Amino acid sequence: MGSFLNVVIDRFATNRSIVKGRSYCEFCKKTLEIRDLIPLFSYLLLRGRCRFCSKKIPLRLFLVELLTGIITVGILVLFALSSLHFIVIFYLITLLLISIFFIDLEYGIIPDKLTILLTILSVVFVFSIGQNFLNHFISAVSSLLFFIGLYIATKGKGMGMGDVKISFSLGMLLGYPLIIYGLYLAFLTGAVVSIILVLWKKKSFHGGTVPFGPFLTASTLFTLFFGEKIILPIAKLLF
Repeated sequence: MGSFLNVVIDRFATNRSIVKGRSYCEFCKKTLEIRDLIPLFSYLLLRGRCRFCSKKIPLRLFLVELLTGIITVGILVLFALSSLHFIVIFYLITLLLISIFFIDLEYGIIPDKLTILLTILSVVFVFSIGQNFLNHFISAVSSLLFFIGLYIATKGKGMGMGDVKISFSLGMLLGYPLIIYGLYLAFLTGAVVSIILVLWKKKSFHGGTVPFGPFLTASTLFTLFFGEKIILPIAKLLF
């Protein structure tokens, strides 16, 4: 699945089909063979370089495969006693969040198709676990209005329209009060990383700005996994 996500990340960002055409080296355009596409192992055996032209293979390919594998095991361990349909929907949402994280990090965009798919899966997720739909819908609308306000106030310089659109999906997914903690964590980590980049005299990840999507998706993923068991109990103790 991690290997497939790498295909999704590259091809969605460049408007290519994810089902047509074989994988190839981005540098020499040689079609990759099966031995070049074994998750994790091919990267290690090739020492991170293309077998044909010896150009460096992006480290992101290895990291996505590794992260997806770790998270997959984590889901199976944490939710081993849950129903199969819950695990499947939760897993699909997780894969989408990972894809959006790396697409925005590397290309500075959040594809509308992935945002729409995340919204649909979030609605299915809410109904599948028997949550209050009105709660999640109001959270989604409130999150969207909040981000629209920020977008207008900063004249689009504080964040992109992709961040505004995905805020609705994340509100639908988390509901109240988890959306509050998820957004707080996103803004907190975003501020910390931005300060570090300024101190290191590195102003951006892509295109002159720090993309906010990775912070939104990473914080949402963390809140989704540990919100009920860690974040809410800590919040009750503090407040």
